[in-house]
Amino acid sequence: MNGSFLRFYVLEKQHIHHRPVWEWLLERANTMGIRGGSAFRAIAGFGRHHTMHEAHFIELAGLQPIEVEFIVTDKEGEDLLDLIRREKVRLFYAQIPAHFDVINPDASDALE
Repeated sequence: MNGSFLRFYVLEKQHIHHRPVWEWLLERANTMGIRGGSAFRAIAGFGRHHTMHEAHFIELAGLQPIEVEFIVTDKEGEDLLDLIRREKVRLFYAQIPAHFDVINPDASDALE
């Protein structure tokens, strides 16, 4: 199946509707029927302001970068991006063409 690798870059401190954005993205994608998603805390990173954010033993809360990613069909990706636009969430993302499938699938792995 062809679609996209969709990755969002957020900070721990980013919130929407009193929830962390990374958690909201995963919950909304799950509700929309997207097959899976993951959030990863980065050990270091920087963004457009060129400020380094690094993991240390003692942290300033909320400054760690988090990557949230999904492998989606074109329709799922469009629907998720449209939802984010409607909610007026300001996020940086990357969308990369992807081919995905299951090796040796069983009946529960059927991809549409």
